[in-house]
Amino acid sequence: MSTALKKSPFTVKKAVVTATAWLLAALFLAPYLEMVVTAARPAGELRDNGYLPQHFAWNNFVDVWSRTTIGTNLGVSVLVAAGATLLTLLVALPAAYYTARIRFRGRTAFLLLVLVTQMFQPTALQVGLAREFTSLNMMDSDLTLIVANAAFSLAFAVWILSAYISSIPAELEEAAMIDGTGRVGALFKVTLPLALPGVVTCVIFTFITAWNEFVMGLILVNSPAKQPLTVGIDSMIGAYHPQWNYMFAASLVSIVPVVVLFAAIERHVVAGLTAGSVK
Repeated sequence: MSTALKKSPFTVKKAVVTATAWLLAALFLAPYLEMVVTAARPAGELRDNGYLPQHFAWNNFVDVWSRTTIGTNLGVSVLVAAGATLLTLLVALPAAYYTARIRFRGRTAFLLLVLVTQMFQPTALQVGLAREFTSLNMMDSDLTLIVANAAFSLAFAVWILSAYISSIPAELEEAAMIDGTGRVGALFKVTLPLALPGVVTCVIFTFITAWNEFVMGLILVNSPAKQPLTVGIDSMIGAYHPQWNYMFAASLVSIVPVVVLFAAIERHVVAGLTAGSVK
């Protein structure tokens, strides 16, 4: 007996749903198409009224690397985002594991305190952060951006990892410890592989948050060579001659690493976000 699924018949409802989906997709993709068109405009046609330029200057995507600091800024953003992600995991994983497995006095208050820190606006804390890092002689440093970005992502990481580890039966770790594995070994050999979707969720959230961060990079770093990509793109908007073509070309370049990262681990992100929704 054939198990092949038959195609559903064509209906008006199906046609309307399909057309609506394509329309929504076009609306979401329209800004990115505008970015591509503007990035490919020659400098002399940036103020023209036409939607499409008369000539496409694809060399803008090459010139932006030599005429701006996008290469240096891109390297800073990669370093800061990767460093903040690693630091967040190193701190959040032990904290989440301890709160998920140990019922200590003040556990609820600790989790609520972690949640409250997530409510603080990074912009409102920039003056205090600047004074603190100045007193520590850490201004204008990649380490400063790594620590600051990790601090603002830590609360989310602790909450998501604690909830995910709590959903993993503790009996699995107990069985491993009976076989001679210590608690740390059980964490890395049993719990951590099972909690991988939650870990990946924290990775993508922290990386994207640090990658898109602008205010801290603008205030805590003064040297153009040490500024992240978001600040470097903003610096292309001059007072008299904005480099719109280079700015949009750089913006397209900035999208690529995040899209590649998300496409590579998308299935783990979905599993992590939906953990516990099905009994």
